[in-house]
Amino acid sequence: MLDFTVAIPTYNGANRLPLVLDKLRSQINTENISWEVIIVDNNSSDNITEVIENFQAKWPENIPLRYCFEAEQGLAFARQRAIEEAKGYFVSFLDDDNLAEANWVAAAFKFGQEHQKAAAYNGKIIGDFEVNPPENFNKIKPYLAIREHGSQPRLFEPEKLRLPPGAGLVIRKQAWSECVPSKLALTGRVGKVMVAGEDYEALLYLHKGGWEIWYNPTMCIHHKIPQQRLEREYLLPLGKGTGLATCQLRMVNAKNWQKPWIFARTILGNSRRIILHFLKYRGRVKTDLIPAFELEFFWGSLLSPFYSFYLWQKK
Repeated sequence: MLDFTVAIPTYNGANRLPLVLDKLRSQINTENISWEVIIVDNNSSDNITEVIENFQAKWPENIPLRYCFEAEQGLAFARQRAIEEAKGYFVSFLDDDNLAEANWVAAAFKFGQEHQKAAAYNGKIIGDFEVNPPENFNKIKPYLAIREHGSQPRLFEPEKLRLPPGAGLVIRKQAWSECVPSKLALTGRVGKVMVAGEDYEALLYLHKGGWEIWYNPTMCIHHKIPQQRLEREYLLPLGKGTGLATCQLRMVNAKNWQKPWIFARTILGNSRRIILHFLKYRGRVKTDLIPAFELEFFWGSLLSPFYSFYLWQKK
């Protein structure tokens, strides 16, 4: 068994992947760490295999660079396949637009060794923008997996849905295998379906199993954000899709008698938020992107109990 696995799920990421691999090939202070890199091709239609083969030809021999294929699209399926394929005691997830700083692997492995109750942990995620983000973007940047929580380690609060995103997340493989179902209810964004939350769902199962989830400030990645992800056509469906996962996430660790109350509270609470939002912004949602995003998130959250019921019927 190896110490550490870096898993990179990708869908049509042939143009993005080289930067990610270049950063991993340049990692420092890993001489005493046995580690590998796995590319999980989530049913791509580009020349991703050619890109990987070119890197394998000039990749360091002591760090395996492996390829595997996952036909069922969705980030949850790709990450589950990565867990199954990984030979590392720790398994980390990098998206194909996440650039790890030079000491990322070393810092991640050290933190896991020092925190034996941590099933999952993440670090700083800094936005690398192709164009300047819109005014007041800081209010919604966490929804694009841009997170900084200071310079000190800290525990996340799963019971309040305060959790790290899947980008840059490190998992203790044993904990995932014991606690996380092989098929989650939330599968990740596929095509035009922008429902998210699959990373939070997995973390909530780890919390349910008694494990801790941490923030590690010594780990840092840079998340490349192209112009298209800052436009209304992308952000508004993202807001609604993120909201649609709300009720399902609250149900993961709820007892059966609590679920009707969660269902009702989600509808009533978000109805109130929508009314207050309309009173505050009125017609500005047509021209101001940030309030428009927030409103879509509230609408998605309002509808999330019905989406949760739909997921339950699909089982």
